[in-house]
Parts: sequence; C-alpha cells; structure tokens
Amino acid sequence: MTHRILFVCLGNICRSPAAEGAFRARAPQHQTDSAGTSGWHIGDPPYGPMQKAARARDIDLSDLRARQFVAEDFHRFDLIVGMDADNIANIEALRPGGSDTPVRLLTDFAPHTGADHVPDPYYTRDFDGALDLIEEAVEGLALHLRTQH
Repeated sequence: MTHRILFVCLGNICRSPAAEGAFRARAPQHQTDSAGTSGWHIGDPPYGPMQKAARARDIDLSDLRARQFVAEDFHRFDLIVGMDADNIANIEALRPGGSDTPVRLLTDFAPHTGADHVPDPYYTRDFDGALDLIEEAVEGLALHLRTQH
C-alpha cells in the first residue's frame, strides 16, 4: 500500500526536507513532500550545510524546494509528521473541521532514542546529529507503515 506522507518543520530548509529525503531513500514506493509552518523560505532549496551533510550519507535533497504548510495538506496526505511540538501546534491550528488526518511527531517513530523532538540544526549547527535522529525515526516510520494493515 502506498501512503502519502508530509514532513513539516519551521522553515522547510533543514529538518523536513532531510526527513523527506531520508524517508524516500528507504521507502520510495510512498509519495512524500515537505513543508514549513512559516513562509520565510518559499521556493528556496534546502540549506547548504544540510544538503552537504545529507549528501555525505547518499541522501540527495537538491530537487526539493521550500513551501508553506496549508490547510489543504490535511486532504492531500495520509499522515503529517512534524519535527517538534511547535510544528505540531501550528499544523493543528490549521486543521479543517472534520479532518481526521493523523499528525505525529517524527520522534514518535524512534522511541528508543529518548528524543521528544528533532532539534533545529539551523540554530544548533549540529546537522549530523539531526540527521542521525532523522534517519532512525524514518526507519521506524517505514517499519510502522510496513506493519500496518
């Protein structure tokens, strides 16, 4: 079964494109996209240092461009995955009445890490640390989707 999954962070230039790229490398049969809750970087490619860190892991983000999360995304996707609690709150604030599209934290899929969010490497500058967590979580997400009925 093919799922439509949207990864969301604040600006859509670091965490969510990295999660989309890492996930599509592991589970290319699913349809993916990424978005940001802010409109600061619309149309921009992923942040250079994140692209470099991802490339070192054979994850290509070069074709991705930032866009802003919109309420219609609840109808376009089967699952919306946020990187932190603020992202989740901003996503939920746009939920249309009657929508039952699940919204989850990416770290929900990597409970053994003990992380409750993916820290934003735009601010922390820890691109490899963010990618370590993202890769574990998207592996967990891929497994979760394989075991769903």
